[in-house]
Amino acid sequence: MKCSKCGYLGFEVGDRCRNCGYQFDLALQAHESPLPLFVSPLDDDTPLITKASPPRAPLAVRRSTPDIGRLRPMPVSKAATAELALDLQLAPTPETPVPLPSPVVRPSVTPVHHQDAGVPRRILAGLVDLLILLAVDMVVVYFTMQICGVSLGEMALLPKGPLVVFLLVQNVGYLVAFTVGGQTLGKMVAGIKVIGDCDASLDVPRALKRTMLSLVLAVPAGLGLLPALFDRQHRGLHDRFAGTRVVRAAA
Repeated sequence: MKCSKCGYLGFEVGDRCRNCGYQFDLALQAHESPLPLFVSPLDDDTPLITKASPPRAPLAVRRSTPDIGRLRPMPVSKAATAELALDLQLAPTPETPVPLPSPVVRPSVTPVHHQDAGVPRRILAGLVDLLILLAVDMVVVYFTMQICGVSLGEMALLPKGPLVVFLLVQNVGYLVAFTVGGQTLGKMVAGIKVIGDCDASLDVPRALKRTMLSLVLAVPAGLGLLPALFDRQHRGLHDRFAGTRVVRAAA
């Protein structure tokens, strides 16, 4: 029980408060009921707020917003408006000058004048290439005989067709591969090189065309290459057909 006088809480059952000695009967006579410890004096269904509070203004309205004075537009007469429009029409608009693109100055290309290779240098280059190809062909034939187990006296037993085709492809591949670069090994020794018309570089089709035609012209004892002796630039038929020249290499 809770004493209504001193507020002491106790679980003892009696007529008096253990703390202050207050009689609980006096509280009943004075219409004072003792407060139970675990019982709420109010009903759970009774609302706590019985009087509605007056509505408040929104937060945006409650903020103090200073009043800003507005400028009133000055009345403009029609005549002034017409004069202003006429002045705007008559006023010349400044034009921004557009810079003209500067002309592109290209460096002048001076054509390089190559000195045509002479006949002795071309003959020397041909002989060196021929000796190199003969040496390579002999090495190939020797190793072929060793692989097949054939002696020198039995060379006729080797299949001539495949061997000749292999040697021909090997020799043509040597000439084409080095001609694309401009110089075979013989031309390097002689100090000459092959170039295209207008100093253009050689490609594989042009090098193959020149090589095949030179081999065909060299078959009849080299008589097909004789026109190079009498030409002013020493160009043979194979050079004119492939569009090439043989000139001296720069030192």
